[in-house]
Amino acid sequence: MEEQHLQSSDFIKDIVIGMSDGLTVPFALAAGLSGAVSNTSIITTAGIAEIVAGSIAMGLGGFLAGQTEVEHYNAELKREYDEVERVPEREKQEVREVFADYGLDENAQNLVVEALAKDKDKWVDFMMKFELGLEKPDINRARNSALTIGTAYIVGGIIPLAPYFFVSDAHKGLLYSLIVTLITLFVFGFFKSKVTGQNPLNGAIKVMLIGAAAAGAAFYVAKLFGE
Repeated sequence: MEEQHLQSSDFIKDIVIGMSDGLTVPFALAAGLSGAVSNTSIITTAGIAEIVAGSIAMGLGGFLAGQTEVEHYNAELKREYDEVERVPEREKQEVREVFADYGLDENAQNLVVEALAKDKDKWVDFMMKFELGLEKPDINRARNSALTIGTAYIVGGIIPLAPYFFVSDAHKGLLYSLIVTLITLFVFGFFKSKVTGQNPLNGAIKVMLIGAAAAGAAFYVAKLFGE
């Protein structure tokens, strides 16, 4: 049950990462281009290109992060096995210190340490969790993270870009995109905050304002340099 909970948490985190950037970056790009051009075909072409490039970049980032997590765990695991072989007394003392922090007296510490030391695998597993604070990562974490983040980015990116496919005037497209995206950002921020234990309303407003600020800045910068 604990491992499933960890995987679920990682999955939600990847969705949040992908959706957050997917909603914000293409929205800001489309808003910026709306301030510089009047034809929506340019905006949709640039938007699609950005979504493709962004999803690949974000997915690759998720893959590398997941791969690094696995490699780090394996390196630390190898080091712990080496240390219980070379310096077992020092490792036993580290275990005693862990149990001392939990309030066990010296006799209890020694009993637990000697029992734990009889099984090298459990001993190392204990050190990984309680000394280093590392849980064994899913070997498929890198692949799953890349797919989840990349897909979430695409889904998020299509939302602010979609209105531009149905109108020819960029300013009308921006207006519709603004309405749709701000509503989506509000809903996304609400549920993200609820899942992470924050105030849902405050979180929703915060996410919506960040997206609006990014789009507004991009629009007025494009307007300024386009004049």
